[in-house]
Amino acid sequence: MGKLDGKVALVTGSGRGIGQAIALKLASEGARLVINDLDAEPAHEMVETLKKMGTQAVACVGNVSAPDFADRFVNTAMSHFKGIDILVNNAGFTWDDVVQKMSDEQWYAIIDCHMTAPFRIIRAAYPHIKALHAADKEAGREVYRKIVNISSTSALNGNAGQLNYSGAKSGVIGMTRALAREWGRFNVNVNAVAFGLIHTRMTSADAKAGATVKIDGRDIRVGLNPELLKAHAQRNPLGRGGTPEEAAGGVYLFCSPESNYITGQTIAVAGNVQ
Repeated sequence: MGKLDGKVALVTGSGRGIGQAIALKLASEGARLVINDLDAEPAHEMVETLKKMGTQAVACVGNVSAPDFADRFVNTAMSHFKGIDILVNNAGFTWDDVVQKMSDEQWYAIIDCHMTAPFRIIRAAYPHIKALHAADKEAGREVYRKIVNISSTSALNGNAGQLNYSGAKSGVIGMTRALAREWGRFNVNVNAVAFGLIHTRMTSADAKAGATVKIDGRDIRVGLNPELLKAHAQRNPLGRGGTPEEAAGGVYLFCSPESNYITGQTIAVAGNVQ
């Protein structure tokens, strides 16, 4: 018996990287999954992986920033599983530059992905969360639902070259606190996890080599300077960056029943002391 048996979990950006690790962790505890990725192939591959594990899963492919995405995402959960228990707003990317070189396109792309998209998804989930809570109350059941928003230590500390990202991730913390106050009456715990350096395809590439990934038709530079990675490890009390599985563990804490009396909080999963 898993601690999330029968729960329905929606995780954006879960075809690869940290989102994939989050989905696998929730599935290992019995959750059913709605998987999302910008690209169809990794999303459907992840669904097949989960099905082989004995987990029920379905894909909702698309860009979380698209105006119609939130309704499609939420409706996928309701049509296939008739419920929403866990929502993890994980999808994201960075598009860095110093402020004087940052374009409006860079600014809005990051704000839309990290703030507007979660806002729309949460808004689309509202009528279903309200109705599910009312049904629970009528049946005499006490059920807690979970929203976990992903922030960053760039929000907590700031980071040069990331005015858009630091600003968006700071906004995520404010959204989390406000929603915790609004939705407490529905027994919804709303918390945030701020990731530090987690080794993924976005961070592990050598920035000097000019590595890029294609996001919504744009070639976005990824990777970090190897010297910066070395310096980070030296400053970090644990002496290293984190793994996607360790990042997923932090998210799982806020999805588990043990978090039923925790809301409006942000924890840093960074191997660090702030």
